[in-house]
Amino acid sequence: MKRGLVIGKFMPIHNGHISLINFAASQCDELIISMSFTPNDPIEAKLRFSWIEEIFKDEPKIKPAIICDDFDDETLMLEPRTKIWAKRMKEVYPKIDVLISSEEYGEPFALNMKARHILFDLKRNKTPVSATMIRNHPFRFWEHIPDVVKPHFVKRICFYGPESTGKSTLAEKMASYYQTEFVPEVARELITSNDISVDDIIKIGKAQTQRVKDKTKISNKILFCDTDLITTQIYSKLYLNVIPEILSRLENEIVYDVYFLLDIDVAWIADDLRDFGDKRLEMFHLFKAELERRKISYILISGDYNNREEMVKAIVDLILEE
Repeated sequence: MKRGLVIGKFMPIHNGHISLINFAASQCDELIISMSFTPNDPIEAKLRFSWIEEIFKDEPKIKPAIICDDFDDETLMLEPRTKIWAKRMKEVYPKIDVLISSEEYGEPFALNMKARHILFDLKRNKTPVSATMIRNHPFRFWEHIPDVVKPHFVKRICFYGPESTGKSTLAEKMASYYQTEFVPEVARELITSNDISVDDIIKIGKAQTQRVKDKTKISNKILFCDTDLITTQIYSKLYLNVIPEILSRLENEIVYDVYFLLDIDVAWIADDLRDFGDKRLEMFHLFKAELERRKISYILISGDYNNREEMVKAIVDLILEE
């Protein structure tokens, strides 16, 4: 049996890596993908490895493996440096017959492994991208990022603030404009009045959190969210005079990249779930204080609805331009 080896940090794995791995698999009977990691990697190792496993889950000859990179010495020249690599590979993996790479290190590494080297697309003509380029500018190279990896780079934007400030409309409009997804205020799907219980508020918190996670997986670069778990906690305190501990835990499961705090300088529009029309300023300061207490930065969005849309678009455009 001919056994092959591909090594890398895969931080993240991208379409160039996938082309390399698929080519490598065609050159052998079994292919080990050795993903190295350190504790200080900018993308956590367990997540990166899960991406590799998911991408190749239906390829029985491809065997993902993970190894701690505690043996490399970057001060050395390639020949002695790859000799150290080869020593560790021989300790960890079965005999390797062929090494496949797209890197200058491939030839000396293979020599030290006593394996044949096959070079693949050294100049990256097939997929002109690197993991560093993707980490630095993911939206510029979006088409080179596998679908399973894209959610890691999606920017989540939260429209935040008191009732009747246009959050729902903005979330939906911006999602349509940028051809992506939005998360509504899920509470409105679950309750018909504000006569709620602790169980209701917990159900709302769980549903809101899960919806954000689900929509992140299918979003196109940006996800617009109407409300968050801070909001759920504010209303839990107002209506029930208690904040279930689980809401704080759920809050920590989602990180928003931008908070837009919506001002109250638009007309109040009543509906069956809005109770604080006579306390708009008080509520605005309450929402603002909760962000400041958590040291979360925010951007104030004010003016008429057209002005709000233009303010949001200008900021989102900057995010997309990186």
